[in-house]
Amino acid sequence: MRAVIQRVQGAQITIDHQEVRAIGPGLTVFLGVMRGDTERQADFLAEKIRELRIFTDENGKMNLSLMDIGGEMLVVSNFTLSTDCKKGRRPSFDMAAPPEEAKDLYLRFVEQVRASGVKKVETGEFGAHMDVLVNNDGPVTIIIDTEKIGK
Repeated sequence: MRAVIQRVQGAQITIDHQEVRAIGPGLTVFLGVMRGDTERQADFLAEKIRELRIFTDENGKMNLSLMDIGGEMLVVSNFTLSTDCKKGRRPSFDMAAPPEEAKDLYLRFVEQVRASGVKKVETGEFGAHMDVLVNNDGPVTIIIDTEKIGK
């Protein structure tokens, strides 16, 4: 799995130009599911992200997690994170998991985050057109690829 994590002051997502969902301070997570990913990666990544110490403490140091600050999370499915741009100019999406498998693991990730006690968890809609507005705080943007960290 690949995740692009942004520390945000707030974020909102509009699904199919109709429904709007929003969060306050916390994290926006763009989540891509790769071929071969399992529930193990979804569970690991959910825990890793909610415990990342990327929020500032009273001394201005990045020392607090989402759980420490009582923050919220917006999770956005994003198959384009599985691109391979090694050849040519058109990205290849061959590394993306098949849609049903990807949806199941995306939902597993979301459920793990919700079950962990995150204050508020909003999502996009898997496979829908989504407009995402992110008020990045910092900016702080972190990329985690479970394959690269051996999980």
